[in-house]
Order: sequence, then structure tokens, then C-alpha cells
Amino acid sequence: MDLSKTVDLARNFAVMVRVRGPDPKGMKMRRHAFHQYRSGETTLSASGMLVPDTLSDNQSTKLLYDDNYEGRVLVLTVASVVEPFLSPQHRDNIPQDRPELIPSVRIDIMTEKTNENSNQGTPSWLGAQLLSLVDIPASAVCLQSLIEASVGSPEHEWEVGWSLASNSNDNKPSKDLFRTQGRSEVGGSGSASLVYKSLTRMAILSVPLSLKDLLGSNVSSMNKRGDFLLAVGSPFGVLSPTHFFNSISVGRIANCYPPYSSDVSLLMADIRCLPGMEGSPVFSEDASLTGIMIRPLRQKTTGAEIQLVIPWDAVVGASSGLLQKSPQNTVKWLYNQGGKPYAAGKATFTDTDKLDSPSRSKNGHLNFNSSSLLPSEKAMASICLVTIGDGVWASGVLLNSQGLILTNAHLLEPWRFGKTHLSRGGYGTNSAKLPFKLEGATDLGNGIASIQKSQTLPSKVGTVYSFTADTYDNYRNIRVRLDHVNPSVWCGARVVYICKGPWDVALLQLESVPKNLLPVEINFSRPSTGSKTYVIGHGLFGPKCGFFPSVCSGVVAKVVEAKTPQSYQSIQPELMHMHEFFPAMLETTAAVHPGASGGAVINSDGHMIGLVTSNARHGGGTIIPHLNFSIPSAALIPIFKFSKDMKNLSVLRILDEPNEYISSVWALMRPSSPKLNAMPNLPQSLVDNNKSKEVKGSQFAKFIAERNDIFKMPSNIGKSGVLTKEVVPSKL
Repeated sequence: MDLSKTVDLARNFAVMVRVRGPDPKGMKMRRHAFHQYRSGETTLSASGMLVPDTLSDNQSTKLLYDDNYEGRVLVLTVASVVEPFLSPQHRDNIPQDRPELIPSVRIDIMTEKTNENSNQGTPSWLGAQLLSLVDIPASAVCLQSLIEASVGSPEHEWEVGWSLASNSNDNKPSKDLFRTQGRSEVGGSGSASLVYKSLTRMAILSVPLSLKDLLGSNVSSMNKRGDFLLAVGSPFGVLSPTHFFNSISVGRIANCYPPYSSDVSLLMADIRCLPGMEGSPVFSEDASLTGIMIRPLRQKTTGAEIQLVIPWDAVVGASSGLLQKSPQNTVKWLYNQGGKPYAAGKATFTDTDKLDSPSRSKNGHLNFNSSSLLPSEKAMASICLVTIGDGVWASGVLLNSQGLILTNAHLLEPWRFGKTHLSRGGYGTNSAKLPFKLEGATDLGNGIASIQKSQTLPSKVGTVYSFTADTYDNYRNIRVRLDHVNPSVWCGARVVYICKGPWDVALLQLESVPKNLLPVEINFSRPSTGSKTYVIGHGLFGPKCGFFPSVCSGVVAKVVEAKTPQSYQSIQPELMHMHEFFPAMLETTAAVHPGASGGAVINSDGHMIGLVTSNARHGGGTIIPHLNFSIPSAALIPIFKFSKDMKNLSVLRILDEPNEYISSVWALMRPSSPKLNAMPNLPQSLVDNNKSKEVKGSQFAKFIAERNDIFKMPSNIGKSGVLTKEVVPSKL
């Protein structure tokens, strides 16, 4: 379906929810990124969705609420927008029946459609009533197990919401803060368990609308990594609906949870989600309803945000019959802004239909040999998880069927890249030396304990390849997880090669080689600026979560070139001849998070065009996921040449050659200018004049050197007259 038609359909469903109520102490807006407060009254807003007749059960609504429901439509939104205004008895104990609000609270809905004949471009407000608060236990349990299975160190804390919602002025610990230490029992009464429930809770409203049979719908039959997403919401809507109402955001499904299940209860989305967009309906590329967006998770130390979407099936399963899936085997008519209907295809597949998908097995695992896979899905089989001891993990790329894996050198030798050791084997960054952090070495916490079923191959199974190379015996307990089969396979690995030159690359060899490996396909050409890319890797969540590699989409933002070394032309003349320059660095807009280093940058054909290496970090410590750097495939030709037969290790020495220009590029420094040759036949007067200037210059340099200590002293003087020790962090 054309994107414009998908947008037209989505705008039929999208609304903005505004809640206003008395707040004499100004407390209702806590943990909300934005609000309005005037004369003792607080106003909050979120996004929402009009539920069409095909997805709601009017008879159940009438029976449950004993109300004249004729001429009304259900609206679904997040509960966080109404919870601050609940009555005291219902604030801590969510009722099964209709909840009560404190007096004088008003709920309004802004929609572009007020009836069948209304002009969709003229938004208007309608009064709404709160019917029910619905917990989504399947999604809450998924969220809790996901957080508790992730990193267990105090450096890795998770918060709910955006960085704009600061709790720094609150003396009490935030209830929206997760520490993976101090776990609470699933479904228990701990404060963390309450936050999981609150984050996934929905509110069902009703508004006076007569849109019977006008809003058609189709529910997405299956959610897969890499699938297109479109959300319509109202970020900061209450501040200025004119500017923000029904804004469009597009992206991709980054990952699904649980990973080995056809009944996915939580989606991670690589999509722009701003405060106020929680509650937005999310659609697929063919205008099928995928789910409802909720507030993101945010890692406190790095600032990394994970956008979350609750699938529609999970919402329906917890709605006590108020909501339902689309009737099967029916054609739904969708209406665009011009009022003309068009067929959207058949409705929801049944569970049996899901299992019959040729690209997915009964437990949700992808069939990588299927011809119906997307290019990015085929590349996923080549991305593996690499762990060292119990401390760190990163990503890797499978290069051949003999078990050769490409990853980053900073995973094995972090000290070369400004990293220092942390507790439990994790690695940090020497921020005083590097304004940018090489993301990838990520703390595992308390060992490897994946929630998914997996198998470990014996050390003597398969073919083992030996190399007459440098010894790397000090690198022990390296393990690699391969996801091309179900269950996943854990294999031991050893180091084959670590680059000593300007490139952050290393090679591992599996000690036991499984069958049916699916190596990555390579594209050596220079990628075009603006071309579509996907980054595939194991960012943020480690082995204990059992995730498949995540997928994030973007474009090639910049290609930094360098002069092609002569040695490259000797090993691959068919690729390098007639090319004076070759790509030395790729910059992409796809999101890269800690743990994704060693992953692959994939083009729209599913071919690898680069190796993920690093991203940027603000001086305050928060990462910049959409500013990242990768090594182009063309720069790694010696490695791919070696991977063909793995006999000639000398070809790898080309990467060890020092190159001042490439080193400066990867140090994010301006490359040094080449030295200018002396101009011949200069007049003697000019030569004498230059010599006199050099003498004067050297005298001044000597003066500066003698007083170097004085000039290095800080100049900021405190109020007491002494030098302050305050360090002002860099903006970047």
C-alpha cells in the first residue's frame, strides 16, 4: 500500500486525549515530561486511538456498564494520563469495575472526524468518559523478566519515560527506577512490579461519535524484526495542538519479546517517540494495526531509550471482552481523507494461519532458508553474540562456513581504545581522554544465564582449523552464540588475529563448527550517501535476555575516504584498480547502542557494507545512538580475502601497516596536512627574510616553553579568592 494511503487511514484512528483537573499542590504532573498548570489546575495529554466497531464488542460494553451506549465509540489510551486524577481509594487499588475520578475532572478527545460527513482536516474537541483501566499482564511479565534478566550492576539502571522527565529535584527515590539487583517476584507486590503494571496499563474511554461501519480495520497477522511501522500521535500536544496534533513517525520493529514465541507480548521499536506520543496507534506497511505505543525505557547512565509497543493481541486478551480481533475472512473497507473507500485485504489471521507462515516455525523462529524472507532477515542469521568470561558481550559477523567470525578489537584489548576495567569484567571509558566512547563492551552482570533454550556443542565436535599465527593464549573463555538454528548453539572460540594497525578489527575461530552455517554476503562498493541501511547487532540487552539480534534502520550519512594503500591494490586488483581513494569510515543514522559493536551494516539487498565499531557520547555521559561510525567492507578486503581459504595469514598484515591519515580519521581528529616541498629558485632576499622570522619565532617558542607551567594554571577564581576545582564538562 502507498505510504500516503497508510497515513490517511492512520489519521482516521488517531486522537489526542486531554485530562484537566484540580491540583492545588501542583503534584499531578510528577513524572510527566510536560504539562500545563494554571490557577491550581493541571492539564496532561497523551495520544489515543478510536476503536472501530470491528474491533470492539458493543454488547459486552452495555452489559458491563449498564449504560446507553448507542452513538458512542471506544477510545484506547495509556492509563498514565488519567491515573493522577483517580480517587484516593482507586489510586492504589485499581478496580475491576468502572473507576472513579476526583471531582471536577474533565476528559476531552481531539479528533479529526466527528461524524461520517465531517471534514477530516478540522480537529474538534469531544467530551469523554472513563470506562475501565485494563492491566496487560502478559506485557508486564515480559517487561519485568526483560529488565531483571539484563545487566545487574548499579551502573545499569532503567527508568520509565523520557530524559525530559527529570526526578533530580525529588528527595525520594523514584518509583519509576529499576535496579536489576533487588528483584521482586513476578506478580508480587514490590514497587518494581507495580511500575511494570503501571507502564503497560491501558485506559478505555467512550466518546459520543456515530462512525458505525465507517472505520474499517485490519490487524497485523505477524510481527517480525525489520517490519515497517507507522505511528500517529500528538507529542507535546496539550502545549500547542495546532503544531503537534496527529504527527507522523515511521520506523521498524527492532526486536520482539519473548524471542522464541509466536505470541509476542512486547515489541521494541526503532522509531521516533516523543513525550505525548504514548497511546499512539501503530500500523504496519499495509495499514494493518500492530499495537499501541507506551512510554519508553531509558538507561540512566547512557540515556539510551527503548521505544515499546504492546501488540494488539496482548491488549485484546486482557480487555475482558471489550475489545476483539477483526472478524476472519472478511474484507474491510478503509476510507481516505477524500471519503473514497478502498479494500485493505483480509483481516486477522488465526493462530493456525500464523504457524503456516513459510518463513517462521511454530515457535516463532525464522526459517532462514525460506525464499520469503526480507533481505535484512537473511542477514540476521550471520550475526552472532560474542561473550568474554562473565563480564562483557558484543556482536560478531560470520564470514564463512568454517566458523570464522569478525568482531572488534576493542572487545579483546579495551586498553588500546581508552577503556578501563570495571567490576565484573565490564569495560568503561576514560572520558578525560576521549570525547567519544567506543560502544560495544557491555557488562553482563552475574554470568550468562539465557532464559531461552540453547545447546552447547562439545569442544571436539565439527571441524577445527589450526593456524600458524601469533599466539593469543591469554584470551580465554570466549563463547559465541549462533541463532541460525533452534535452539541456539553456544560454541567456544579462540582468537586468530587482532589488528595492530588503525583498524578496530579482530578474528575469532569457532572451536567446534556447527552444520548449516549461513555466512554474510559482502558488498565492497562505495555506498551512496543517503542510501538505505540497517544495523544488526546485540545492543543493550545481553545473553540472559535471549534476544535475537536487533534491527535498526537509517541511511548512510557520510562516507569518509582515504588514499588507497598500495598494498590493497596488490591483493584485490579487480576491486581496487583505477581507484585512487577508498572508503575509510561510514557514518549512518541508524541507532547503535552498547553491545552492537561488531555487528553488521547491511544495505537494502541484505549485503554487508560495514562493520559497526563505535558511536558518540556527550560529555555528560549520554550516548548519541544516531551518530555512529563503521568500518567499510572495502577497507576489510584483506580479511575477506583470508576468509576464503584461511591459509595465508600474511595477507592480514596489510591491516597492521601504520597509516597516519586513517589513524587521525578514526581518532576523530583533523588529518595532518602534507608537508610542502621547498620552492626552488627563491630570491635570496626572501630566503634571508624567512630565516629571520624563524629565529624570532623560535625565541618566542622558547619564552612560552619556559613559562608553560604558568600558562597551564586555571584562570577561574572562586568567590573566596582561591582557584576553583570545578570541571566544566564538554557539550560533546
